[in-house]
Amino acid sequence: MAKLFREVQKEETFPQIEERVLGLWDKDDSFKKSLDSRPETAPYTFYDGPPFATGLPHYGHLLAGTIKDIVPRYWTMKGKKVPRGFGWDCHGLPIESLVQNELGLAGVAEIQNLGVDKFNETCRSKVLKYTGEWRKTVRRMGRWVDFDKGYKTMDKNFMESVWWVFKQCFDKGLIYQGYRIQPYSPALATPLSNFETNQGYKDRQDPSLTLIFPLVSDDAKFAGSNILVWTTTPWTLPSNFAIAVKADAEYVCVEQDGKKFWVMGTRAGAYFKQPNIVDKCMGSDLAGLKYEALFHISDAYATAEELAKRYTIYVADFVSDEDGAGAVHIAPSFGEEDFQLGASLGLGLFDPLDTEGKFTDKVPMWKGLGAKEADKSIIAYLKEQGRVFKHETFVHSYPHCWRTGVPLLYRALKTWFLKIDGEVTNAEGVTKTLKEWMVENNQTVNWVPDHIKSGRFGKWIANARDWNLSRNRFWGTPIPVWIADDGEMIAVGSIKELADLTGETLDDLHKHFVDKIVIKKDGKEFKRTPEVFDCWFESGSMPYASRHYPFENKELVEKSFPADFIAEGLDQTRGWFYTLTVLSNALFQKPAFKNVIVNGIILAEDGSKMSKSKKNYPDPNELIERTGADAIRLFLINSAALKAEDLRFSEEGVKGIVKQVMLPLWNAVSFFVSNHNADAAKGQLNWNPGEVVKSENELDRWMLATLQDLAAKVEVEMKAYRLYNVVPAIIAAVDDLTNWYVRRSRRRFWKSENDGDKNAAYATMYKVLVDFSKILAPFLPLLAEEIYQILVREVDANAPVSVHLCEFPSADESLKDEALVQRIAMVRGMVEMGRAIRATNNVKNRMPIASMTVVPHGAVEKDVAETMKDLILEELNVREMKFLEDETVLVKLSAKPNFLGIKAKGPEYAKNMKVISAKLNSLSADEIKALQGGETIKFEFGEVGADCLMIQRIVPEGLAVDADSHFTVALDLNVTDDLRRACVARELVNRIQNRRKEQNYTITDKIEVTLFSDSEMFKQAVAENEAYIMGETQAVKLTWAAAADGLEANDADGEAFSFTTVKA
Repeated sequence: MAKLFREVQKEETFPQIEERVLGLWDKDDSFKKSLDSRPETAPYTFYDGPPFATGLPHYGHLLAGTIKDIVPRYWTMKGKKVPRGFGWDCHGLPIESLVQNELGLAGVAEIQNLGVDKFNETCRSKVLKYTGEWRKTVRRMGRWVDFDKGYKTMDKNFMESVWWVFKQCFDKGLIYQGYRIQPYSPALATPLSNFETNQGYKDRQDPSLTLIFPLVSDDAKFAGSNILVWTTTPWTLPSNFAIAVKADAEYVCVEQDGKKFWVMGTRAGAYFKQPNIVDKCMGSDLAGLKYEALFHISDAYATAEELAKRYTIYVADFVSDEDGAGAVHIAPSFGEEDFQLGASLGLGLFDPLDTEGKFTDKVPMWKGLGAKEADKSIIAYLKEQGRVFKHETFVHSYPHCWRTGVPLLYRALKTWFLKIDGEVTNAEGVTKTLKEWMVENNQTVNWVPDHIKSGRFGKWIANARDWNLSRNRFWGTPIPVWIADDGEMIAVGSIKELADLTGETLDDLHKHFVDKIVIKKDGKEFKRTPEVFDCWFESGSMPYASRHYPFENKELVEKSFPADFIAEGLDQTRGWFYTLTVLSNALFQKPAFKNVIVNGIILAEDGSKMSKSKKNYPDPNELIERTGADAIRLFLINSAALKAEDLRFSEEGVKGIVKQVMLPLWNAVSFFVSNHNADAAKGQLNWNPGEVVKSENELDRWMLATLQDLAAKVEVEMKAYRLYNVVPAIIAAVDDLTNWYVRRSRRRFWKSENDGDKNAAYATMYKVLVDFSKILAPFLPLLAEEIYQILVREVDANAPVSVHLCEFPSADESLKDEALVQRIAMVRGMVEMGRAIRATNNVKNRMPIASMTVVPHGAVEKDVAETMKDLILEELNVREMKFLEDETVLVKLSAKPNFLGIKAKGPEYAKNMKVISAKLNSLSADEIKALQGGETIKFEFGEVGADCLMIQRIVPEGLAVDADSHFTVALDLNVTDDLRRACVARELVNRIQNRRKEQNYTITDKIEVTLFSDSEMFKQAVAENEAYIMGETQAVKLTWAAAADGLEANDADGEAFSFTTVKA
């Protein structure tokens, strides 16, 4: 007897199935076996970007994690060895701000009072708070990663490699320390990088202040007059050193209430309703004039040379003629353009703020107030002094701290930078700037979607500025530079190098250990610079630091670099993708990765940002338990998110995947197993699992050919990393199997004869389901495993223990049949048209139609319609098919212009729209048909064809028509009594089938049916269609009851009846 398969338990849910599969993987150590089964000679490198473990996984993590699981699984099944170590980001602002809040520390001073050692050790104890939850969720999502062989950025070995990376950059001349205007977080007391700043933009209301500056001049033209100056940052006014005007702009002197005010001519209307202009000059004429300062607070901190140059008007190109008064307040300590101008003029700096962004005793009037907090008080003071001309507020987009939400301040700070325009020479002796290497090597990367390469990412690196890589914080990798009092620097690149310089070997490289080390050399003492690295520098060092390169694994890292694949969200074009690119080009003048998939952002169902406080999304772990992980995986990857577009998350969408894809596939497995086991138990089967039977059945050949096309497409698209083309193809193929092949093949499995056709049906469906389990394995790893276990492993002890240890199916050229696939596609297209006509005209599918008329649009189509006629009629529940050569016999054709199609052809066509429309509106039926056949209409400016037409078909009453590129189809919708009785019979079959499901009958269970009805129409319908009813419902007996007692009441197309069923 043929081997029996494990029966599918209908009451079992997908989450229950998945839990069993996870247990199986744990028991068999399947992940390790999949790695061990692939040779070292076929390496594939995957970098997994490290998340912070200070929060729980969200849908963005699930999406990225699913992509990161699919690709390594696929390449493993293609024979590659794909290690997947999981990493943790441990340092930086996320954990520091969390600990700071937990300990109730208001700022840097309180951290220092507590002790950096205590603060850092608290960070160490808290940073892996949610690793258990991460492990649970990642495992439950069916993702295979190695947590035990992963890396942590706070590990000594990792940090030492970060030191090595920095030292390489330092030795290449790419590192410098200097004053630059930096976005600064007063809440965290540290500058932020440009890409961190870009994460925090949001609207806020700020003052718009126009101030009066009296001019100090002996020139009669300017004596006794004032200049109007605009600012939106009143808190920077105590640091005002200059005013900037536009050299080539005209300025006018407006007299009002006996006072004179200079303002840019184009801006006068913004301040004066009817300006009384009494004089004019160019901006260059104002240059060099002195003015009365608002404050002299900074004078005590300036040199004589600096003071001599201050409180003067200068010209600058950045002065705008679109807003303000055309004169700009300059505070070199607080603004990029201000800083550059101040530096070029030697004005000096004056920053009266402390590390928390509060005024110090340098500005006694506002001591202790935060910068933005002091705005109102400063404005009130200036109003009292008569220096405010106009005070308004405005709303604008402004950067806020991405961790705390506090507005950032732009301050001149001494920080460490990596020079993006610094020169780097590669191994071949070619010298280019780092930016040039980055731009050039980026062109070799396969970005998915492709537009990111030259778009979002390409533009970002082309305009990249020097990277501020230091943070004035505590919990991070210390910057390994020791500085003497005379400014001499020593950069250290390893623990051994530091030991050679000091005699001390460290077991921990964190700040509270390293800061104690002093280097003594050449009679000088070198102390470490106090900053730590931006944690993005650590993330960018991950390819090397995760393997402790170059201290260990040197050959392994160099052979496996750059990575074959990485993936993260769109926001990482400013983050991890960028830092990887900077450091790989700085170190090796190579890209860090060959292929990258960029996913979009997941939003709540209403399009808003997902918010814990708003509870506008389902809890991920709870949803997994309701629908299963595979359904969530498929929903996420069958979306625009795979094209770096936003995705609105929907639980109903996840449930739709279950209903439309997973359940039909699972039912197909159940159908196959139940029928196979029933036939095997009866001895009616002489086919064994895996036995190849060459089928002549067209349906079998089509399904096998479709499977080969799928395998070929998946191979092409996965090689290009275009998952967005793979998943729809898989879903379509599942529909081919479940909604066409299985449904069209059911009677072949149910028939009692044990013939070659039945064996061919079993052999075909078995091969298709097994190959499907392998093709689906990277995408639906849990369900694919269950199918494989049932159909393969549990009946063949020699088979691989897991579907994920199998080879990914390649297309078998001998089973391909393009012509047959196209023929069936034409047939299904015609069937879909027929169903659409029914739906449009509210004619249910169970109502038979007397006839359909088909107009083939070519010889191939005619042959398809004629040879597949019986199948089409059965699918559409139509009794007769008629053929016509010319659809104008059937319908009246007319055409209208397709304006969108015409416009799409270009501006010349859009310009001549009237001419084209007039011609298309006058086309005869023969001319329309000619255009459909590929002919064009020629104009002086070009040609138009069928794509510029909207064809209308006017049909006689009682007919309904639709058309595609292959056929025109018309259905006769007139209903006769005979047709209605047939409909009643089909409705009855449906009710009995539903009853079978309710009673949990198996597919092979035979039944007896008892009926009662007072309707003569119903009785006649049953009598005429008894064989059909019994065959479709697996009924072996159909009897009539004398009364409805004990029977279930129902109706079939409005005809009342009662019935019951029992197992035979």
